[in-house]
Amino acid sequence: MSVSFKRFSVSLLALLALAATAIAGCGGEDEKAVGPEGKVVVYSGRSAELVAPLYEKFEKETGITVEARYAGTPELASTIAEEGANSPADVFYAQDAGSIQAIEDLLAPLTKSQLKLVDEQYRDPEGRWTGVSGRVRVLTYNTDAVKQSDLPETVDEMTDPKWKDRVGIAPGNASFQAFVTAMRLTEGDDATRTWLQGMKDNGVKTFENNSAISEAVAKGEIDAGLVNHYYLYQTKAEDPDAPIANHNFKDGDPGSLVNVSAAGVLASAPNKANAERLMEFLLAEGQEFFAVEAEEKEYPLVAGYEDKLPDDLTPLAEIQGPDVSLSELGTGLSDTVTMIESIGFTGT
Repeated sequence: MSVSFKRFSVSLLALLALAATAIAGCGGEDEKAVGPEGKVVVYSGRSAELVAPLYEKFEKETGITVEARYAGTPELASTIAEEGANSPADVFYAQDAGSIQAIEDLLAPLTKSQLKLVDEQYRDPEGRWTGVSGRVRVLTYNTDAVKQSDLPETVDEMTDPKWKDRVGIAPGNASFQAFVTAMRLTEGDDATRTWLQGMKDNGVKTFENNSAISEAVAKGEIDAGLVNHYYLYQTKAEDPDAPIANHNFKDGDPGSLVNVSAAGVLASAPNKANAERLMEFLLAEGQEFFAVEAEEKEYPLVAGYEDKLPDDLTPLAEIQGPDVSLSELGTGLSDTVTMIESIGFTGT
């Protein structure tokens, strides 16, 4: 299975300057307040399988058509950087905070009413994007193949020979890249590179995404995998008897990174009013959707929905990830991708 990486444009500063010039020459914000059609264009790093039902709910409620363009979050962030002010995108809905942080200068400030709904640790300090739902990195494992007593306390233990040829990762996935960035920030580049090399030497299996890892664990093709917590619930929804469970690493470990899916409105959005409407929807009805309706139980980030989550899901307030601000994840993303590539994680 081939895994490809897309680097962010090295000419981002030039693109930003071009974006500012183009926006200034458009005749003012009022001319872009409402698009020529009743639509909103979303560059969606969240897969159709996960969020298409949410977009459909928005369409039924508002009459606004969602034109979703699905791709990997890093790829879409790179595309937005390359398109600059010419991007047709109104909203970027990213799988992780790191990727949206990397193009934050192309985003418009969100409203105070939107920002106040989400705790400041889960949004941009400058108010250009906000988390929509939360997730925790976990080790998902096959309960028939792995004893609880053998589960590791730290992600570093995954390089132990007893895990040889048993573990899966998705090196091209935005959430994996954010986790590696968190490891770099807390443990340093040398230790992170050593860990990546150790995983490769230990026969780690590479997959295109977290869903594929979860399915492989459930089928017994691998014994464990590094994923986001909610893929367990997706797998269980398809097969309630699947022998699969999640394991949390110890507090402070990079393997317990708390991340968010995040969204923001492009400064050059052709349909800005509709984009603002979608953002309001994501922070209202969208919270109910993730907690109750979606197969994947992601953490709502707006207060009032916590008690609607499954009883077996550890409350977000009880999870202590590494001491890393989400706003730091974007600054190191390009170097993280380079490091992952340098180890040879570009294919299987």
